[in-house]
Amino acid sequence: MSPAVFVLVAVAGGVGAGLRYVLDLWVTSIAGTRFPWGTLVINVVGSFALGLLVGTVTDADILAVVGIGILGGFTTFSSVATASAVLWDERRNTASVVNALGTLVLTVAAASGGLALAALLV
Repeated sequence: MSPAVFVLVAVAGGVGAGLRYVLDLWVTSIAGTRFPWGTLVINVVGSFALGLLVGTVTDADILAVVGIGILGGFTTFSSVATASAVLWDERRNTASVVNALGTLVLTVAAASGGLALAALLV
């Protein structure tokens, strides 16, 4: 990876994180704070987009900037883990397990859907 691509990945990561923040605020304003819907939506959308990207783009630099940078900054496993731990600590065990396992199942399905759509497009 060239130094220029490295810088682009870093900047793109910041853009992705900013997009995540804005989308999380928007979803939370609609759905409330009882369950981490914003994080779930972000990770599902990001997983679908990454599957689509990987299935349609072959240029390594574009994959790095968009996949690692933007989508890596956009999606967040640590927020899922933290939210699940907080829910567990609040004795909301069902919500905690649904968040952790639901995120896993939905993101894998979304990434698979992105790859499947990519296969139809190329």
